[in-house]
Amino acid sequence: MRTAMFAAASVTATAFWTPSDPFVGKWKLDVSRSRIVDEMKVEALGPNKFGFNFEGGPTEAIVADGTDQPGLPGTTLAVKAEDARTLTVLRKENGKTVVSAKWKLSTNGRTLRDSFTGFQPDGSTVTVDYIYRRTAGNSGFAGTWQSTTKPVGLKLELGIHPYEGKGLSFVTPGSIKSVIFDGRDHAVPGKDGLAFSGRRSGARGLKYAERTMGKIERERQFELSRDGRTLTEAIRTAGRAIPDVLVFVRE
Repeated sequence: MRTAMFAAASVTATAFWTPSDPFVGKWKLDVSRSRIVDEMKVEALGPNKFGFNFEGGPTEAIVADGTDQPGLPGTTLAVKAEDARTLTVLRKENGKTVVSAKWKLSTNGRTLRDSFTGFQPDGSTVTVDYIYRRTAGNSGFAGTWQSTTKPVGLKLELGIHPYEGKGLSFVTPGSIKSVIFDGRDHAVPGKDGLAFSGRRSGARGLKYAERTMGKIERERQFELSRDGRTLTEAIRTAGRAIPDVLVFVRE
């Protein structure tokens, strides 16, 4: 019985690896129905010096004196301690400001307010007031912080295309992720240690995992509405209890 069901599912999945696959198309983010979980870690490295880790990326060691210092590849990060409970943060890319923020720590040290402004590629700006809650650490800015909010102002389009007649490519600005849905790890060309593995669950569901050196970093699960007009993506990141939820509508 189990083997027969698996065989039937495999045949069904193969039928969807075509241009008529219901997932294929252009999708636009519906901000009102989406939810982003943001996590950052701050480490005290010495007097007026911090290590910043955003979304599991490399740690940036920065002296909080307001000067531009080397940050993530291609960027600088400037942090200034206005007082014991206030930091201003400025990130530049190729000398151009891409993020401006002011962090304000509550008097009890349990919450962090982030007045965040992002500068979009088209020149527009998006300002969001985030509230982070401490999940680790005891006092000051050092610790682990988590925020759940709607991605207000985020402009995101997702393209889904057939991939080599046996999978799908997920295309967002600056990123192409091609996945084969056979349940096996497939190495990503040019990305040492990175592999994708995907499975389909009937006509309206699929998911894939992103692994680095065999360790799951992120899982993405997609569910298509019955009318084929809405696509919901749940993103589960390792070490985080709450998933991001992105809702897309077909263009």
